[in-house]
Amino acid sequence: MTLSAGDAAALVRPVDTVGFGLGPANPHALLGALSARDDFEDLVLGGALLLGLFDVLVRKGVRYRCGFYGPVERLYKAKGADVQLVPAGFRQFGSVLERFSPRVMAVQTAPPDADGRLNLSLHYGATRDELLAAGRDPGRVLICEVNDALPRTAALAGYDNTLPLELVDVVVESHDDPVELLDPAVTDADVTIAEQCVELIPDRATLQTGIGAIPSLVAAKLAHAARGEFGVHSEMFTSGLMALHLAGKVTNRHKGQFEGASVTTFALGSKELYGWLDRNTEVGFAPVTVVNDPSVVRRNARLVAINGALEVDLYGQVVADAIEGRQVSGVGGHEDFVQAADLDVEDRSLVCLRSTVELRGERRSRIVARLREGSVVSTPRHHVATVVTEHGRAELAGLTVKERAVALAGIADPEFREDLERAAYETDA
Repeated sequence: MTLSAGDAAALVRPVDTVGFGLGPANPHALLGALSARDDFEDLVLGGALLLGLFDVLVRKGVRYRCGFYGPVERLYKAKGADVQLVPAGFRQFGSVLERFSPRVMAVQTAPPDADGRLNLSLHYGATRDELLAAGRDPGRVLICEVNDALPRTAALAGYDNTLPLELVDVVVESHDDPVELLDPAVTDADVTIAEQCVELIPDRATLQTGIGAIPSLVAAKLAHAARGEFGVHSEMFTSGLMALHLAGKVTNRHKGQFEGASVTTFALGSKELYGWLDRNTEVGFAPVTVVNDPSVVRRNARLVAINGALEVDLYGQVVADAIEGRQVSGVGGHEDFVQAADLDVEDRSLVCLRSTVELRGERRSRIVARLREGSVVSTPRHHVATVVTEHGRAELAGLTVKERAVALAGIADPEFREDLERAAYETDA
């Protein structure tokens, strides 16, 4: 049946559980309608990376179990909302949802096609199995926000990124433009780091790019570089990767698997990206259990994985989601892609970060002798091969503990380098 967002929200009980997917899968209309209520006794929301402001999070009796923080989660956490991280990589989200088994599952989709199938649009991720389970279970409720502003995306061959309309309990019609992710401000350090990364990327490389200024810059520079015939296998498909396609640099002919299509599990970027993805078979969406599986990722030829970090210590341990007791993002696919790209000599994993950060008026090094208290290792040292700052790159593969420490100290900001080099020479196994 088709209901208004308010009537659909009325189906959620004062004591209830509601599950939804990451980012572009967020059911914005439902969450907005839930924000108008104040009768909750114990409402548990399960999701990740909210892309809108929803005051249901600050209502009494509401808890939000989150798999990946973004600016919205950090904002509501600071406001005192009960937002709690469920530590899990993106590949684990499906099993987490299955254990949680929310009574209500909700999702955004594109309108049904001629066969009555709803396209999952910008997000395949880890939720499709639980959406289908909720639709098949008479004791559960499946709510689909059918948004005519969303593109219909293509599934990777052998997979299905649709839901049958007959399984849906409630349809909520929506016309909201999908949320855009604009490129962050770029610094001179970012440009220098990106230039170093481009030097390491060969013709016919298979590319994975994470979120942030540096991966976007790398894609932009590759669009104008004298190299090409790239493949793409990336958890997130970005505007930068679209630009590479439009520049004629992506052929997907030399990956060794999934040839003919760029592989992804969700997309986030500009309005132009969303329009370009509509009915575009050059990009294939697949479940995150496939896209992020290191045993699958490593089969790509000449894999280059480009990801960021908040901090790296002299052992090579990477902090990418929680620092000094503060949750910033989540594990996502960071470890999966770093690990996959370190399994073959022809592949490369590039962990990129500016050498310093300004915090509360204090300039700090992001290459540190020891991780600060409350910082959590996102990716262990034995997966980390190349770390890049604006001061150079540290090639860690095959080095001893002390050699790694010396190499990392050497790419720190000069203001902090002497102390770090002293600590490096004192480092041992």
